[in-house]
Amino acid sequence: MISCDFPLQLFFPEDMISDCADVNKGMTSSELIQNLLNSGSCPEIQGHLQIKEPGRKAWKRVCFFLRKSGFYCSTKGSSKEPRHLQYVADLEELNIYSVIGGRKLYSASTDYTFCIKPCRNRTRSQDMKLLCANSEQTRTCWTTAFRLFKYGQQLQYNFQQSVSTRSQESTLHHSAKRCVSEASLVAMDFSGKAGGRVIENAREAQSAEREEGQAWRKKTSLRYSLPNSCPSSRSALIHRAQPWFHGGLSRREAQGLIEEQGLVDGMFLIRESQQHAKCFVLSLCYKLKTKHYLIIPCEEDGRKYYTMDDGVTLFIDLLQLVEFHQINRGILPVCLKHHCVRVAL
Repeated sequence: MISCDFPLQLFFPEDMISDCADVNKGMTSSELIQNLLNSGSCPEIQGHLQIKEPGRKAWKRVCFFLRKSGFYCSTKGSSKEPRHLQYVADLEELNIYSVIGGRKLYSASTDYTFCIKPCRNRTRSQDMKLLCANSEQTRTCWTTAFRLFKYGQQLQYNFQQSVSTRSQESTLHHSAKRCVSEASLVAMDFSGKAGGRVIENAREAQSAEREEGQAWRKKTSLRYSLPNSCPSSRSALIHRAQPWFHGGLSRREAQGLIEEQGLVDGMFLIRESQQHAKCFVLSLCYKLKTKHYLIIPCEEDGRKYYTMDDGVTLFIDLLQLVEFHQINRGILPVCLKHHCVRVAL
């Protein structure tokens, strides 16, 4: 069903809606219009227009009727009796246009002039019929009705297709929003010697996800189960043994080291921040440029974490941060791929 967001009377004033024989008498004009629009049709229109007589400057006031069968005028006042109706034109063979400057060009009584011309022989001015309405609303009603009678079915079809397409796009958008990672990540298996393979079976992918989660928890618990160490002290020291950690390297030195070892997307290192105490910096190469991301320590429920996105994603230590971003981009433009090798001096 087509729902109108505008007042129907704006396009179809009630005094212009014909009470023809095929209309249900119990329906109001608004209900009639809505019913016809829902079926891709148009209500019958009636009203007085001024028409310019061929070869003369004078305009004549005539009552016209617009029906699905064609455009008619009454030869006797406002009578709609068949013997008084004169056939003017077939809608399928006509085009309708608004006229600019009707008063000046054609001596029309108002500025609300329009014309109808046959689709064939468009250059023959004698086939053009000039009509003049008494208001902009009246002209809009006639021109709208002409177009609805001629293209109503096609317009209704186009509207339904548009609504259907929008509904499908909305469904896809919500699905994508629920599973954002599905658009950029796939399940992979790296257990073989021949390299990784994409896991296409959904059940196998879910099983691999569970196994990886269990392995991650075991790795984390093992990391903090070493003798003579507590989680906080272990967390503060574990990154120092990693090949990607470069201690108190400066920003300029980090950029120089990345350039020396190749400006490859995903080349990275982690260093201590020289401007912010107890913070670290991830230096990452992307599109031949080195970008620097501040890693900030924070506390939650009495436990120390590290974050790069103001606490949205928390990591118990720098090793977990690196391992996460080796398979997930997160806020980074590219995953971490190759760490810079320490250069012994």
